[in-house]
Amino acid sequence: MEKQLKRFLSMVSVRQRWTLAVAAILIVGGIYAFTRWQHESGFSPLYTSLAQDDAGPIVQKLKEEGVEYRLSADGSVISVPRERAPELRLQMAAAGYPKSGRIGFEIFDKANFGVTDFAEHVNYRRALEGELERSVIALSQVEQARVHISFPQESVFTESRQPAKASVLIKLRSGAQLPDSAIPAITHLVSSAVEGLAPDAVSVLDMRGNLLSRGKRVGDKNQDLSEGVLEYRHKVEQDLTAKLNSTLEPVVGTGRFRAAVSADCDITSGEQSEENLDPSRSVMVTSQKTEDVSSPARVAAGVPGTASNLPDPAPRPTATAGGVSRRTESVNYQTSRTVKHTVLPQGALKRLSVSILIDHDVHFEGSGPKAKRILAPPSPERLKVIHDLASAAVGMDATRGDQLIVESLPFESTMNLEPPETAAPLTRAPPAPSIIELVKKNPKLLVGVLTGLLAILGVAGFAFMRWRKKRAKASVHTQQQGGLLTSGATELAGQPAGLEPPVGDTWHPSSTTSTAVAALRAPQTDVLASQLRDVLAKDAEICVGVLRGWLQQEQGNP
Repeated sequence: MEKQLKRFLSMVSVRQRWTLAVAAILIVGGIYAFTRWQHESGFSPLYTSLAQDDAGPIVQKLKEEGVEYRLSADGSVISVPRERAPELRLQMAAAGYPKSGRIGFEIFDKANFGVTDFAEHVNYRRALEGELERSVIALSQVEQARVHISFPQESVFTESRQPAKASVLIKLRSGAQLPDSAIPAITHLVSSAVEGLAPDAVSVLDMRGNLLSRGKRVGDKNQDLSEGVLEYRHKVEQDLTAKLNSTLEPVVGTGRFRAAVSADCDITSGEQSEENLDPSRSVMVTSQKTEDVSSPARVAAGVPGTASNLPDPAPRPTATAGGVSRRTESVNYQTSRTVKHTVLPQGALKRLSVSILIDHDVHFEGSGPKAKRILAPPSPERLKVIHDLASAAVGMDATRGDQLIVESLPFESTMNLEPPETAAPLTRAPPAPSIIELVKKNPKLLVGVLTGLLAILGVAGFAFMRWRKKRAKASVHTQQQGGLLTSGATELAGQPAGLEPPVGDTWHPSSTTSTAVAALRAPQTDVLASQLRDVLAKDAEICVGVLRGWLQQEQGNP
């Protein structure tokens, strides 16, 4: 074997040796790559989009089971042999993997009697954040999520109290996009799960740093008049502009005017109470009357002392009887009043400003390069009609201070409009280019023309050959039928079957034969046909003789 190898190497040159070596390396490398690819193709993903907290325990479990696995560069995809993938998924599910990120309320499944209140509070916060993360990940567009919660801080001092706040960080799946209703849904989901957390205090952002929902600061009144106000105002202006465009386009024409609307909206809402008093109209509300009558008490008269206390005193002066009478009347009047309680709506229009710009009409005097452009502004009557139409379309209100301005100015496109070219006379119209000129300009057209001609000639030749074949078949069929009729008529007329005319003589049907043939043209055609078949079956030389006679007759009478 070695001698044959050495002999073979001595026969080949150095260049051939290198070629053989390179070919061998390529073959071995190809075999290895194919084997490696076939081996790797036998792996299928066990889990995809795994969190690092879940990938570590799963890999450790696979090592304990002695299962060969493949781990992606970012650690989010674990692949195992295809035939063992279903079994391993069941084993991992029985072991509680994957746990879908952070731990939830299962942290309280095991009782720990030595835990402090602070640790218990931290565990509750971790569990609540984990459960919220799982709920957010349940959305079909979300791949990963992180939730952070700040519970409210209570204090005996009002200025030291802090409300609850939360932030949500989400990662979308490849090619997915959150709908507009998903962000408010996430904020309300988080706020409903945390006591004392308002939806305005939840901030949502994505992995690229885009702020999707900004939490509002407590006591910040100016933040309410930000994006919502601008969006509402922009929508009102868009609606009014669309009404103007749809109203003026049939009158002025598309592209012949420009309309702009500025709306001043009152976004604030509240309640208003109003009380009006009418002094000319008064009503008696209450009336009270009081009357008092009183008498004076008796008063002792005389000189104080011993004389007044002795028996049989001197007569005393009598007091005169009297009394006091008092009457009081109280009447209350009240003027009429009107109390009105009004709830102010949100988004009311305070003022509208509308501007409309109309283009000028243009026409040219003269022709050619010396044509003169003449601009004609719209007439005042036309501007008045446009003003009235626009005022009715947007609902102008003079008491509200609305204004509408309609002006006419030439547009830039009108100023740069080129004069129309002068049409050439019909008698001097350039002749249509010939086929040769077209072929010279476009050589590819020649190939198409030749291909079309060849196709037409081919179809015509095929049709002509088919027509000739049909005609030849029809001629032979007619001659055969004529020979059979002639031979049959000859035999029926009395000519013996098998009689062949001599060579060089021409056979002519006799009068008897003609008479017999004429007689046979009667309705006995079926009988004649059966008799001809019998004659042809018995002796075919009769047909040959008849045909030979016809040929000689045609040669004699061209």
